[in-house]
Amino acid sequence: MVHALTVLVDSPVLIVAILISGIGGTFQYGFQISSLNSPSPFIKELINATCLQHHGLSLEHWQLSLIWSFIVSTFCIGGLLGSLCAGRLVATYGRKRCLLLNNLVAMCGAVLMVLSKTAMSFEMILVARLIYGINAGISLPVHTMYLTECAPKRLRGMVGFSVTTFGSMGKFVGQLLGISELLGTEERWIWLLAFSGFTGFLQLLILPFLPESPRFLLLERGDQQGCEKAIHKLWGRRTDHRKEVEEMLVEHAALKGMQNRGVTDLLFDRSMRWQLLTVLVTAVTMQLSGMNAVYLYALDVFRAAGIPEHQLRYASLGTGMCEFCTSIAFVMVVESTGKKMLIVRGYLCMAATLGLLTLTLYLQNYVSWMPYCSMILIFLFIFFISSGPAGVTAPLPGEIFPQSLKAAGFTIACTLNWLGLFLVGMVFPIIVEHLDYFCFLIFLVFCLFAGLFVWRNVPETKNRTVLEITAEFQRIHNPAAPTMDAKADQLEANNNHSSLSTRL
Repeated sequence: MVHALTVLVDSPVLIVAILISGIGGTFQYGFQISSLNSPSPFIKELINATCLQHHGLSLEHWQLSLIWSFIVSTFCIGGLLGSLCAGRLVATYGRKRCLLLNNLVAMCGAVLMVLSKTAMSFEMILVARLIYGINAGISLPVHTMYLTECAPKRLRGMVGFSVTTFGSMGKFVGQLLGISELLGTEERWIWLLAFSGFTGFLQLLILPFLPESPRFLLLERGDQQGCEKAIHKLWGRRTDHRKEVEEMLVEHAALKGMQNRGVTDLLFDRSMRWQLLTVLVTAVTMQLSGMNAVYLYALDVFRAAGIPEHQLRYASLGTGMCEFCTSIAFVMVVESTGKKMLIVRGYLCMAATLGLLTLTLYLQNYVSWMPYCSMILIFLFIFFISSGPAGVTAPLPGEIFPQSLKAAGFTIACTLNWLGLFLVGMVFPIIVEHLDYFCFLIFLVFCLFAGLFVWRNVPETKNRTVLEITAEFQRIHNPAAPTMDAKADQLEANNNHSSLSTRL
C-alpha cells in the first residue's frame, strides 16, 4: 500500500485526472440518485400548481404519484439511452473528448432545472431528469475507461476503485446539500437539482489540460509518440515506464489491427464467454444485492431505535457518510489485498449480514434492544458492499476484455445496471409489500451465488495485463486448450526483434 501511494504521489497529473474526471463522471450518477429525495415535497407542489394554472386540473393523489414516478424513473431511461450510445461515442471521439462533450449535456439539464420554477413547468424537470440520465449513462463507462487506461498497471486497482468512490461521494453530497440548512428549502431546491451543471462546468474548464488515455492513443489510434507523451505527463519522468509500454505494444500486436467490435460480436465470441458471464453476474448482483432495501429499512430501524422523526435525515446522512468513507479507505488497500479477494469476501459477508438482519428485524417487536443490533447490521452491510463489490465491479470490464471489446463490455455492464435500477425501482415496492423484511432472503441468495461464482470462476486481475488475464481464464475453464502464454511470449519476442522501441 505504501509503495502504491508513493507512486501515486509522484504522479501529480494523474491525481488531477482522478479528481477532475471523477466530479464530471460517476459523481453525477451518485448525486442524481440521492438529490431528489429532499426536494420531493416542493416538486410535488410545483406539479400541482402547474396542472392547476396551465390546465385547470386539480390532481388526485394517484395522479400526482404517477407523475412523480415518471420523474424518478425518467433518469433510468435516460441512463439506458446514454449507456447504449457510449460505446460508439467513445470509439469515435475518444475518452477525453467524449467526457468534455458530455458536460454540455449536464449543463443543459441544469439550465432546465433552474428555469422550471420560474416557468411553472414540471415538464422541464421531467426533461432535465432525462438529460441528466443520458449524461450519467455516458459518464459511467467513459469515466471508468479513461481512468483505468490512464493509470499504470501497479495503480490500476486503486484508480479503478476511485470510480465508485466518486459515485459514493455524489450520493453523500446529494444528501448533505439536501438538508434544510443548505439547499433543501423551498427557495433553494432548484439550485440543488442544478448542482450537476456546476460540476460539469468545472470539468469542462480543467479537463482540456489533461492528456488523452495512453492506451487509447496506442491501441486504437496507433499513435505511439502521443502515447509516450501522455505517459510522461501522467506518470512523471522519474520512473522508467518502458516495460509497460512494451506490454502495450505486445497487446497491440495481438490485436493485429483489429477495429473496435460491438456488443453482438462480444455476445457470440466463444473465447470471451467466461469474461462475459463474469460481467453479467457481477453487474446484475450489484442491483440485486439488497442495497436499496437496506436504505429503505434504515429509516424504520432508526425510528424503532428511538431517533426523533426530525433527525432521521441526519441519521440517513450517516449511512451515506459510511459508504463514502469506506470507499475512500479501501482505495488505499485494494492494491495490497487483491480484487478477487475483496469481491468474494464482500459478497459472502453481505449474505451473512442479510441473514442476520432478517432475524433481528423479526425479533425487534419482541426484544427492546434488537433495533440497535439491526442498526449495526445496516452499517456493516454498507461497509461490506463499499469495501469490495461496489469498487471492483465498476472497472472490471476494462480489466478482463481486450481493447477491441472493451467498449462493448462496458456497454453491456452499464445497460444491465440501468435496467436493474429501473426494474428494482418498479418491482421492489411490490416485493416489500408482500414479503416485508423477508425480501432480504432473496438478496441473500444473489449475494451468495455471486461470491461463489467469482471464487470458482474468476482469476485475480491485480498487476496483470489483459493477455495474462485471458490466459488465466483459459487455464481455469479450458485447461486442455493451448493458453495464450506462448502466443504472448512469441509476440513479445517478435516485438523486440523488430526493434519496436520507445523514447522513454
